[in-house]
Amino acid sequence: MRRTGNFQFGFPRFTGALRYIVLVSAGIWITLVLLSAFNQPLVRALLTKGSLSQQGILDGKIWQFMTYGFVDLDPWHFLMTMLAVYFLGSAVQERIGSRAFAELYLTSLIGAGVMGFVLSLTGVIGRGGALGAGAAADAILMVFYMLFREAPIMLFPLPIPIPVKYIVIFTAVVEGAYFFIYQFALFYLVLLLGLVSGYLWYRFMWRRASMSAMVGDRVFGLRNSYYRWKRRRAGRKFQVYMRKHEQDPKQYFDEYGNFRPPDDDDKKDGGKGGWVN
Repeated sequence: MRRTGNFQFGFPRFTGALRYIVLVSAGIWITLVLLSAFNQPLVRALLTKGSLSQQGILDGKIWQFMTYGFVDLDPWHFLMTMLAVYFLGSAVQERIGSRAFAELYLTSLIGAGVMGFVLSLTGVIGRGGALGAGAAADAILMVFYMLFREAPIMLFPLPIPIPVKYIVIFTAVVEGAYFFIYQFALFYLVLLLGLVSGYLWYRFMWRRASMSAMVGDRVFGLRNSYYRWKRRRAGRKFQVYMRKHEQDPKQYFDEYGNFRPPDDDDKKDGGKGGWVN
């Protein structure tokens, strides 16, 4: 598995699950911003119902485990989060595939939300609410690090490449500092748990899926080998049968042991088609 390379982020390919995630998130954000200019109470109600909070989950609003990652109103936070998802996510999606990337994005949001809620039940940490796709962005950063551990990243406007492991450490330190400064807020707890979710997804979900695919390919390869062996065995039996009846097997088999296609004089073009060994 190649884990090295230079990543100078220009404009990556905007395709697959990454495109739909960014477009849906941007559409929801634009809708909330436009609504806030005309109906502030409605926007506050939507944010309350969609963002993650201990009380909301206890009241049965379990959809908050996912919806909190798609509701945001702060322009700067939304922009930085989506840029991280776009630039880092493009490399991750290219490596693991579009379907696995969508799985990573959603499971990291849910996983970080569930762990944050469970920790908030202690009554000591996880206070307040959480919203935005920061947990998913941190999970993508962690998976990027797991896939390309030695990769230096050239981040604009810094003129020097920075090893991705230092970016992971810097992110964890900054978010950890805010977690303590804001008195163990759920918002920053979920961000930190996003790194944990990305690590767990890589270790226990994507690698297991890759192993299953490899085993499946091996099984199909063995099955095809078995069928080829049966065809060769049937061909040898047929050759023995033809020799016993004093007929030349060469008129039925070529030099490779494959059946010769039968003559078809009824075809208009005189060709031979439809015969598969």
